[in-house]
Amino acid sequence: MPAEPAPVSIEVTPYGDGIVLVGVAGELDVETAPELRGRLADQIRAGRPHLLLDLSAVPFMDSSGINALLKAHEEAGLAGGSLCLVSPAPVVRRVLDLTGVSLTIASVDGLEAALAHVGEETSRQ
Repeated sequence: MPAEPAPVSIEVTPYGDGIVLVGVAGELDVETAPELRGRLADQIRAGRPHLLLDLSAVPFMDSSGINALLKAHEEAGLAGGSLCLVSPAPVVRRVLDLTGVSLTIASVDGLEAALAHVGEETSRQ
C-alpha cells in the first residue's frame, strides 16, 4: 500500500488592494507543491497579484516547491504584482539561498515588512 502524501495546509487571507497573505504549513514537495501552485494562481486570477507567502511553518521544500515559487513569481509579475516570501523557516531559507532563488524573489521577516515591501513595489509602478 503506497504511503499517503504528507498533508499541507494553505490558508488564504485577503488584505485588500490586490494583496493576499497565503500561509503554508507542512512540507512543499512533489506531492503538495501543485496544490500551492494552483492556490497562488487562483489568487492572481481573482485580482490579487501581490502574494505574501508565509513559509514559517514549512519544514522542508524540494525542487517542486522551488518551481511553484518561481512560477508564482513569474505569473504575479505578468499580472502587475509581486511575490514576497515571509519568514521562511531556516531550512527553507538555506535552500532558497543555495539555489539562488533568494536573489530573484524577495524574502522578509514578518508580515509588517512584507506589507512595506508591497507598498514599495506598488509605488514604483
